[in-house]
Amino acid sequence: MELHLRNKHILITGGSKGIGLACADAFLQEGARVSLVSRDPSNLERAIERLAFHGSDRIQIQAADLTNPTSAQAAFDAAQIGFGPVDVLVNSAGAAKRTPAPDLTPQAWQDAMQAKFLSYVHMIDPVIKQMAQRRKGCIVNVVGNGGKVASPIHLPGGAANAALMLVTAGLANAYAAHGIRVNAINPGLTLTDRLQEGMLADARLQGISAEDAMQRAVAKIPMGRLAEPEEIARVVVFLASDAASYVTGINMSMDGATTPIVV
Repeated sequence: MELHLRNKHILITGGSKGIGLACADAFLQEGARVSLVSRDPSNLERAIERLAFHGSDRIQIQAADLTNPTSAQAAFDAAQIGFGPVDVLVNSAGAAKRTPAPDLTPQAWQDAMQAKFLSYVHMIDPVIKQMAQRRKGCIVNVVGNGGKVASPIHLPGGAANAALMLVTAGLANAYAAHGIRVNAINPGLTLTDRLQEGMLADARLQGISAEDAMQRAVAKIPMGRLAEPEEIARVVVFLASDAASYVTGINMSMDGATTPIVV
């Protein structure tokens, strides 16, 4: 299937590792040009090394703290200087710290909104307005499934995810007439560096080891395994492509049928 992504400019926040890095690899395989944005310059340099076989002329990096709107705007501007207008924005940056409910503080709730919700919104805002001027573009938000299913160790992050899901549906409606599609994917447990943090928090809550917490978590997944980042990335690429030209406003669960809900 021809996805028509060759030479498209893809801006990926959180693109230096995990699902974001897997997305970068998948888009590069389709012949796209990719701008990676991440807070940590060293992570970005490692990402460049891992992706270099695709050709360094199709990859650029920009370090930015996306909780700061000025920094997000500067990263967006720099990306456009290098590769021109952004055709696709993939948001995969930021993660709220997983904290058992008894340990929550007002600051934990604020930190979650800064780390997850605002880091997405600060990039979405300038990108979607520029896309509206061009009357074309696509945004795919990677939003954890905790926004649909409340977890006692991830309530602030889940609340931020739920807010992003509403933003996804609302912006899809608001900008559809401008030729812009906005969708979200809601991964369940996925084999990334962030997973270990979640397992440690879950283990503390249950009074068990992290290994036991992992075994129990996998046992709840009907498919019997965790998701691979590459599996999430392939769906991101599809939603960003012309093959999904009439798909917008969805928040699609990818949790291996762990939570059989209708949305």
